[in-house]
Amino acid sequence: MKKTSGHILGGSLMVAGVTIGVGMLAMPLVTYQGGFFPALALYLICWFFMLCTGLLLLEACLWMPRGANMITMARTLLGPIGQAVCWITYLFLFLLIMISLISGGGGLIAEILDQIPPAWVSIFIFVIIFAPFVYLGTLSVDHANSALMIGLFLSYLIFVLFLINFVNFELLKRVDWLKSFIAIPILFVAFAYQSIIPTLVTYMDRNVKKIRLSIFIGTGIAFIVYVFFEFTILGAIPAEGPNSLMQAAASGQISIFPLKAFAGYSHFLSSVQNNYLFLFAKIFAFFAITTSFITVSLAYRDFLADGLKWEKTPKKKLWLCCLIFSPPTVISMIFPNLFLKAASYAGGYFCAILFGLFPILMVWAGRHIHHYPDETKQLFGGKYFLSVLILFVIFEIAIHATTEFLGG
Repeated sequence: MKKTSGHILGGSLMVAGVTIGVGMLAMPLVTYQGGFFPALALYLICWFFMLCTGLLLLEACLWMPRGANMITMARTLLGPIGQAVCWITYLFLFLLIMISLISGGGGLIAEILDQIPPAWVSIFIFVIIFAPFVYLGTLSVDHANSALMIGLFLSYLIFVLFLINFVNFELLKRVDWLKSFIAIPILFVAFAYQSIIPTLVTYMDRNVKKIRLSIFIGTGIAFIVYVFFEFTILGAIPAEGPNSLMQAAASGQISIFPLKAFAGYSHFLSSVQNNYLFLFAKIFAFFAITTSFITVSLAYRDFLADGLKWEKTPKKKLWLCCLIFSPPTVISMIFPNLFLKAASYAGGYFCAILFGLFPILMVWAGRHIHHYPDETKQLFGGKYFLSVLILFVIFEIAIHATTEFLGG
């Protein structure tokens, strides 16, 4: 019983750790244009969609041999073309997500160190501290992530409870449904957790009930955390003007940085209170990015090991970590303000294809072409429901392409 509950807790926190991260800190930067209530509706839609595709990916995992990741699934179910597209999409997606995480983490390290070292040094410090957990493997990441999640929840509660007293409800009345849709690509990144599912299938010995429960609990935690974070940020920080969300988005910063000057437009906070508020915001953001960083990196490591057919020997794990961390670290050092841009491209195209479209197509092929047994079915509905999910992916990609064409 202790092992079962421990597995579920660890699995749930890994799902939550992957989910809560770069997307969360970017969401207010794109949802402020539409307003809080349209954002809330989109949160619910995107959470439900990503929950569905996660269960579809779990179903595909159960058809595969132990240790299989998305490359094996794509090759088996979609053939050589599907395998090639999966390789390209996955590599680009995780390069962009890692750039966002490393840029955000390095920015927070620089802020903690009072901007004394140059940006590239802060980025290097962030990577060199947390990369070893990924090298050590799933159990190491599980333990580190559980400890970091405790810090995340405590700092989140302090931050939200402190800031909620200064929410201006006039700021929450903004409603523009048309502009709200441009947030969907970032929401895809914010609710993406599917990369950790193949790792969980192995870690939990293919116990479907435990894995499903971990997915529901982990994504549910993320949803609740997102709603209160959105409420406090959009209700406390002006959408436009100096020290606004618009200004933070334009400069490539994460959404908490306008709080640094919160006392400048709040009549309620003293300078001392404002310093504490920004401190809690930085601590919370640090935990959010770090939990996402180590869990996403772990999923990336397992993907590469599967795709390259490498045994996880100490030497091969070292090479895998070099492949995972070196390119995004170097790019982030050269271009340290790519946080929002990288997250937007990751969600707009690559996340939509890999974690939106691919699970649907793989399950469609598995159910209706390869005829795998119905006992492994993880999501209700047949071809019509899968078709609706495909249409939503196409809609999301069209939204992002149109936004890019019109200049954001």
